[in-house]
Amino acid sequence: MAGQISPTRSALLASKASLKTATGGADLLKRKRDALIGEFFALVKDALAAREQLGGVSRGAYTSLFGAKAWDSPEAVESLSLAASGDYAVDMQIESIYGVKVPRINIPERGQQINFSPITVGARTIQAATDFGGVMEAIVKVAATETKLRRIGEEIKKTSRRVNALEQVVIPGIQDDIRFIRGVLDQREREESFRLKKIKAKLERDKEEQNAQAGQHGTAAD
Repeated sequence: MAGQISPTRSALLASKASLKTATGGADLLKRKRDALIGEFFALVKDALAAREQLGGVSRGAYTSLFGAKAWDSPEAVESLSLAASGDYAVDMQIESIYGVKVPRINIPERGQQINFSPITVGARTIQAATDFGGVMEAIVKVAATETKLRRIGEEIKKTSRRVNALEQVVIPGIQDDIRFIRGVLDQREREESFRLKKIKAKLERDKEEQNAQAGQHGTAAD
């Protein structure tokens, strides 16, 4: 890279500016990465809590389901589950966390209503349906938290790769350019100084010779 750059003072100034920009960019990216890591570990706690909640409500829901099948017969419960309808809508928005687009899902408050007529349906089946509504909420919560966690994790890896590229490739390359240009400019300066000294010495010798010749001519004329 250093061999491809023109060793001039303007190139030296440009390289110094590039070094300042690259160093500032690396510092900025490291601060962003540190902030994302802090956010990531805070979300890990939420993700673990959401998983734990999902496990708890799932166990309760399946216990209710087994009870419903035992009391109302598996065929009746399965038939009812197929006949039941209803959409589960969530309010999802996109928010930015240090430049990372992540979903923010607002889970609607769940009522006690069920998606089928309770007439001729056993109490245990109704309880099982209600419990599985809680499972649905817990699944959405886990999905929202883990999606956010995954995107932040990916951004941390991407930011780390950029920091490494700047610190291990770009900045050392620019520093090599600066050393190369300085070396060439210093060499040129030494050569120019040596050349000026030689010219000065020659001029002084010429002047001395002219003075000597002038002195000889003056003596002959006398």
